[in-house]
Amino acid sequence: MADITLTLLTGDDREKFIQDNQRAFKYGAMEEFGVRDERYEEDEEIISRKTIEESIDKGVAYRIREDGRSVGGVVLNINEKTQHNHLDLLFVLPDAHSKGIGYAAWQEVERLYPETRVWETCTPYFETRNIHFYVNKCGFHIVEFFNNHHPDPHDPGTGAEESYEEGGGMFRFEKCMK
Repeated sequence: MADITLTLLTGDDREKFIQDNQRAFKYGAMEEFGVRDERYEEDEEIISRKTIEESIDKGVAYRIREDGRSVGGVVLNINEKTQHNHLDLLFVLPDAHSKGIGYAAWQEVERLYPETRVWETCTPYFETRNIHFYVNKCGFHIVEFFNNHHPDPHDPGTGAEESYEEGGGMFRFEKCMK
């Protein structure tokens, strides 16, 4: 196993981080559905630039590095008061998949935030690789499924039935630490 570290995102790496994130998520969708599909937010991206930028601006972002080389990223939203923390984004570049990098990065996140009581995250229903990763590797539990019959009450963009395509949705996961 290579040496996996997390380093705080710097301003000069922000644009590449956004592009890498979009590439990683687009790769997952293309693996599942083919070249084009209706699950894109804007500009044919699974996660829009705006969504990624808001996440970075509201949270703390890290580059995942393997032996010093950038191979992915993590964005966290840390609530110092409640210690109910949120994993906004975690991605590993496609050419670095299946090497244990994501799991090693997640272990480092847990080490960096030992006071966390609960970790929470979401992933699209079609990201079976992510679902396997969170449940079977990292110990999260699926606690909710947002869809057109049960929209996410905290996301105003998903309140309308038409915001979920037929059979679509998002899984919400939690991992209790204490």
